[in-house]
Amino acid sequence: MSEVILSVRNLTANVDGTPILKGVNLEIKAGEVHAIMGRNGSGKSTFSKVISGHPDYEVTGGEIIYKGENLLDKEPDERAKSGIFLAFQYPLEIPGVSNLDFLRVAYNARRKYLGLEELDTFDFEEIVEEKLEVVQMNPAFLGRSLNEGFSGGEKKRNEILQMALLEPTLGILDEIDSGLDIDALKIVANGVNQLATPDNAFLVITHYQRLLNYITPDFVHVMYDGRIVTSGGKELAHELENKGYDFLDEQALVEV
Repeated sequence: MSEVILSVRNLTANVDGTPILKGVNLEIKAGEVHAIMGRNGSGKSTFSKVISGHPDYEVTGGEIIYKGENLLDKEPDERAKSGIFLAFQYPLEIPGVSNLDFLRVAYNARRKYLGLEELDTFDFEEIVEEKLEVVQMNPAFLGRSLNEGFSGGEKKRNEILQMALLEPTLGILDEIDSGLDIDALKIVANGVNQLATPDNAFLVITHYQRLLNYITPDFVHVMYDGRIVTSGGKELAHELENKGYDFLDEQALVEV
């Protein structure tokens, strides 16, 4: 039986005093890929940020259990070092910090947390150059400032490169497909597929079914007004593509 990596029960959360998550329930086991779809404002990205520990989001109820431990007791950096990775929709540019240095510090912080020896620059460069093949990135990007001047596709590939190095137990992709042309989308999706193992899991947040043509989910969930209101297999994503989200409004009226 697969290990339960993430168990979310009746999770509620506010942003600036406004309720956004209104009772989210979700269980993710090792080896699974889950997709969450929904309109803008439904709570998808808020959910990803609450899991990662973003300080702007106030948890008001419920629980998040990660590998048997209460995640809400952990600071954001501890969550990351324990194996939770969030790939951002809009990765930040950090002028003056080289991509290589950033990646090495993150990699060594995770190794130290796991009780492993930190790597020096030379040993790390060998590892990172191997991982570049996962996302088909030019090694020249390592010497540039983090994300500065990168195209949208290059920023997203850099996020997947970080994930390849950190080898998280739970990879969360927050609209990683936004702004990508089809070639960049395929490269990013292929990178995720290469990183999937029986021991890790992925939570993919997206508006559109097209990403799920390349990353095949085991489960698709639809979020509406701060809750997961329906779940199914990958066929649910095709249904949403055909019907849109209007049926959720009709369903909500019937429930009222």
